[in-house]
Amino acid sequence: MLVGVRMTVTALISNCKSSVRIFSFRAGLVLALSLASAPLLLTGCKSASAGTTVATASPQVVESARQKLDLIPPPSKTRYLAVHNLAGWENPYLTMEENGAMLHVMSAQRQDETVRVSDLPAALNSLPEDSWPYGRVVAVEETHNEPTAARPAIRRNVEAALKTLSDLGVVAYEWNEGGLR
Repeated sequence: MLVGVRMTVTALISNCKSSVRIFSFRAGLVLALSLASAPLLLTGCKSASAGTTVATASPQVVESARQKLDLIPPPSKTRYLAVHNLAGWENPYLTMEENGAMLHVMSAQRQDETVRVSDLPAALNSLPEDSWPYGRVVAVEETHNEPTAARPAIRRNVEAALKTLSDLGVVAYEWNEGGLR
């Protein structure tokens, strides 16, 4: 009887050792994979072009432009929320493109000017006060005639423009294909 118990205990210990070896191998493999993938998890997956950034204006330029733009009255929601298409929009608006923005100014004669996002404070600051009938609000739309591959760059420009407009104290009224939102 004692011999049978001893064989059972020996078999259990043997099974336990192989289980520990398998567990140790699996734990080591998981640990190795975790350590190897940590940089990827911390930085995320990025394509080469996704890592590019959009140049923005310096804080001094933004603050100077903001002080001048503060002379324009705050936006009148009752006026600009009533506009349902860009044909009826009277304030400046931006069409964001892959390499910058097209600034459209509705005055006696429509003016279109291509500007870099970093030059947006100076461009908006140079507009006459009568270009702002709704107050400090700018409509922002993404261009619709760019290839699909350009969409990430356009979206980065939109995000940079929205941040710049916010820093300037200008309300950004995003335009999408269905209308203003």
